[in-house]
Amino acid sequence: MLDKIILSRNHSVANIMVNVPLIKLNNGITIPALGLGTFQGPPGHEDEAGQAVKDAIDAGYRHFDCAHLYQNEKIIGEAIQYKIKEGVIKREDLFIVSKLWNTLHRPALVEPALKETLKKLQLDYIDLYLMHWPQGFKEGPEFVPTDPTTGLCIPSDIDYVDTWMAMEELQKKGLTKSLGVSNFNSKQIERLLKSATIVPVTNQVECHPYFNQTKLRKFCLDRGIILTSYCPLGSPERPWQLPGDINIMTDPKFKEIGKKYGKSAAQIMIKFNLQLGNIVIPKSSSKHRIIENINIFDFELNEDDMSYMKTFDCNGRICPYRECVEHPFYPFKPEVEF
Repeated sequence: MLDKIILSRNHSVANIMVNVPLIKLNNGITIPALGLGTFQGPPGHEDEAGQAVKDAIDAGYRHFDCAHLYQNEKIIGEAIQYKIKEGVIKREDLFIVSKLWNTLHRPALVEPALKETLKKLQLDYIDLYLMHWPQGFKEGPEFVPTDPTTGLCIPSDIDYVDTWMAMEELQKKGLTKSLGVSNFNSKQIERLLKSATIVPVTNQVECHPYFNQTKLRKFCLDRGIILTSYCPLGSPERPWQLPGDINIMTDPKFKEIGKKYGKSAAQIMIKFNLQLGNIVIPKSSSKHRIIENINIFDFELNEDDMSYMKTFDCNGRICPYRECVEHPFYPFKPEVEF
């Protein structure tokens, strides 16, 4: 269900008011349909996130997708506070998302993990807290503890259902307004819902024209869970890319469609995802691209172009997390259809 909100800042390039749709979640809370992803790539690039958030706020973004894993929440918190003190925004204008990392799935670690995120972000609460992956890792200082012999991640013995039950307490205590999951397959969601007293508001997953998640989206929507799309542009600069992996941005078809609407290939991909009904969180540290990515609410892809782009799906997953293939809760096992 979409409502419209007119953000108070003028678009810094086009000098027009930005209209960003709000999507109503299953708990009645609304979330801006477009947000900024804050993962900034390999170590050493964490500082880029702060300036990206400042530029995004000036451009009209109010939804920011963060995570403990990204190691930049302190920088993002400082950027948010800078803009609040500048008078550009108020806390209540923002929708802040963060995620529980895999080494922190033990129920006793869940609340301290969120409190650490809140401390770094300089916030009293976040708007949405996600379980980043269903698979837990061995606890310790390493983000991805790895077996030196196999190169695979070392799992923990924690069931994601138990982790979820601990997360529910966070919402009851007011530390987060909503809860969700990320990278869950249909079987895992089905299993979670058998025990959950709070239904996840979203399942954040990879989604782009080469991997449009038709079946998973329908499954989730039938249960009141909306998809949030990460990598909507195919993450062309992803650090784990291997030779021969797909690169959506080099496909000339998107540029050709864009010519019809006077838009870039990236704008066409983001608009496609939004018109599927998803929440979309493209990431960028480029001020130009941050502004370009939000300048998509002045046109609609027609039905023929939407149908045409749906035919591009080739099961082209680009975030397979190969290091976890032997984990008992690995979500992308070939025997699970979606």
